[in-house]
Amino acid sequence: METFKKLWRTAPMLTGTAIFLSALAIPSIAGIWLDPRVITGAPAWLKPTKFAVSTAIYTFTLAWIFTLLPEWPRMRRVVGRMTAIVMLLELAIIDTQAWRGTTSHFNVSTPLNGMLFLVMGAAITIQTVSSIAVAVALWRHRFDDAALGWALRIGMTVTILGAFTGGLMTRPTAAQLREARITGQLPITGAHTVGAPDGGPGLPGTGWSTMHGDIRVPHFIGLHAVQALPLFVFLTRRRAAPARVRLTLAAAAAYALTFALLLTQSLRGVPLVAIS
Repeated sequence: METFKKLWRTAPMLTGTAIFLSALAIPSIAGIWLDPRVITGAPAWLKPTKFAVSTAIYTFTLAWIFTLLPEWPRMRRVVGRMTAIVMLLELAIIDTQAWRGTTSHFNVSTPLNGMLFLVMGAAITIQTVSSIAVAVALWRHRFDDAALGWALRIGMTVTILGAFTGGLMTRPTAAQLREARITGQLPITGAHTVGAPDGGPGLPGTGWSTMHGDIRVPHFIGLHAVQALPLFVFLTRRRAAPARVRLTLAAAAAYALTFALLLTQSLRGVPLVAIS
């Protein structure tokens, strides 16, 4: 309870947004079971559920990070409000498109769909760029717990890189460009699957392609570095301080290398888990 009060005092808008997004996941989960519609091979409400959970975790994490940066009130205020607005806007669009029975990402088939996709892309780009200010603050701040400091600095840096991999999915594929030259239309621009259209066989729960590369894999791993590395530090809390720092740096290096390898693998068209 005391931790929650501290979060609320430090970043009330972020904390309130995180609570709302957590609650929003509940009807989305119910929609998976109650709504039989399928969009690009997955239940219509699977994407809204994943995004609600992921964005709630990120906003809670950012609010917690802000409690560790008392000397950066202006950065906390600007980035916190920006993040809260963007996350709410993104979920509103994703849920609206799921309710309409169509895709939210890469969909430019109508002026409305194209506008919604453009708004989402512009908003998340602004939020990602603004989060660089958080990384700068973390790299400049001196932490009493050195291991936690390194976990947050490297974790936020990898998270920002992971966020930018989303831009790789928005480029029109070769197949889409060929179709556009033939038909004069480009209803879909971009894909998360490398080597095939989106919507093929995928891993349960995530939908990650089991036959082709999928940029969502490194995107996910990168985005959650800022949670994974501090969690590692927590699990090593019984170790002596110098050992914790060495272990944290080793874990951070391994995590960053894993992210880079998964990105390379996905861009080569190789699935995380191949199931023929």
